[in-house]
Amino acid sequence: MYTQGLNIEAGDKSIPIERDEGERARRFQAKIDAEQRIEPNDWMPEGYRKTLIRQIGQHAHSEIVGMGPEGNWITRAPSLRRKTILLAKVQDECGHGLYLYAAAETLGVSREEMIDQLLAGKAKYSSIFNYPTTTWADVGAIGWLVDGAAIMNQIPLCRCSYGPYARAMVRVCKEESFHQRQGFELMLVLCRGTAEQKRMAQDALNRWWWPVVMMFGPSDADSVHSAQSTRWKIKRVSNDELRQRFIDVTVPQAQFLGLTIPDPELRWDEASGHWRHGPIDWSEFNAVVAGNGPCNAERLRHRRKVHAEGAWVREAALAHAAKRAARTRSAA
Repeated sequence: MYTQGLNIEAGDKSIPIERDEGERARRFQAKIDAEQRIEPNDWMPEGYRKTLIRQIGQHAHSEIVGMGPEGNWITRAPSLRRKTILLAKVQDECGHGLYLYAAAETLGVSREEMIDQLLAGKAKYSSIFNYPTTTWADVGAIGWLVDGAAIMNQIPLCRCSYGPYARAMVRVCKEESFHQRQGFELMLVLCRGTAEQKRMAQDALNRWWWPVVMMFGPSDADSVHSAQSTRWKIKRVSNDELRQRFIDVTVPQAQFLGLTIPDPELRWDEASGHWRHGPIDWSEFNAVVAGNGPCNAERLRHRRKVHAEGAWVREAALAHAAKRAARTRSAA
């Protein structure tokens, strides 16, 4: 879908060659400043390409690893309706990963290489997926909070300067919006149910709130890649601004549910028109990112297991593709 029409053969005469690297860089930035998309055939600085590979790769890995915590509840969902909803959502997440791997491949990196880096523990994915899902309410909290935060972060990516990434995000955001509504509806049912169900919903909120708030990444002052990514218009909105948008939207939703945000310092600031939150424990975030979260080892162990178990499917697909190609050649 995204690799269509690439001119990546060595010495391709259709790619104009400019000898002045500085001039190419100037034209590249001018194109971005003019809000024109960069496409795979366009010249780009190596730093731009590497930044996109890192970001899109992490995004794709997050979608794939994120299937696990929720997929674990498919067989234990409380009704057939809930089972089918959750199954459809997990399938969507798999599709998102495939869109994103395809977008990254337009930058010259193979899907196999990216997956090998993930399985080797060399590639990162969102820290949020290193937390356990201990109750059914966690499925609702993930849809409401995690997907809600993802939407805040991903909607600006629909205007990313790199065309294949931006186009992939349009469909991803539409589906994530539906997932967020599903999660909120699940939490609403629990909050309007028995006292025990509402306590379960509150417990899920208590455990997921701060990890989700940290999902947006470190504060702007400590964000290593933000300035350059903003200049290249890969990134459109800062970490702190996205975090504030999420909190402003989510606090009234929690109030509607009758749940309490687990932040004793949370308050409404009339002057700014924003909800002000308490201090974030960045030591926890750094520990999880470094691989020391509650489920880091478990998540990678699971991915390695299912990757090995799926080897026969990949081999069969390649064999089938080879046979079709051979039949096409013999018929030509």
